[in-house]
Amino acid sequence: MGQKGFYYNSVICTGCKACQISCKDKNDLKVGELFRKVYTFEGGIYPNVWGYYLSLGCNHCEHPKCAKNCPTGAIYKREKDGLVVQDREKCIGCKMCIWSCPYERPQYLEEVGKCGKCDGCADLIDQGQNPTCVDSCPMRAIEFGEIDELRKKYGTNADLKVLADSSMTNPSITINAKDEAMK
Repeated sequence: MGQKGFYYNSVICTGCKACQISCKDKNDLKVGELFRKVYTFEGGIYPNVWGYYLSLGCNHCEHPKCAKNCPTGAIYKREKDGLVVQDREKCIGCKMCIWSCPYERPQYLEEVGKCGKCDGCADLIDQGQNPTCVDSCPMRAIEFGEIDELRKKYGTNADLKVLADSSMTNPSITINAKDEAMK
């Protein structure tokens, strides 16, 4: 089994939210529902100020807590590529996936009374395409592929001070982060 994942370059991200908007559009999400979210972090005291963005969808973890704790098996890892996907028909809306994910990525979809999450655009992947967030980024700050290849190319960093301890789930992401974002 391969493991697909994301590379995110925080250094060149402008925070435009094109990735967030394209994901929201593709998944027909309502107000307040986001499978990919762009976070803004800023601090310092003039003249030494800093800021950076973090675009985060599902991290398609090696050991996904959301799947482990889903009582119906609605969330599971695909054997062929390691994507953590959901069978929404099996979801009972208990929110256990939301409470279990240390990255707070599954979302409760109020209108349907069920949870939903980024699936890496599994339908597009199956057609040989990129996830919509990747293709919509004007800065090309997001890449998708075999996580081992991305880590070989960009390094293994996934330990930002704003993220949960990565040893807990082994997320399939690697990040080029600004110095202010590091632990």
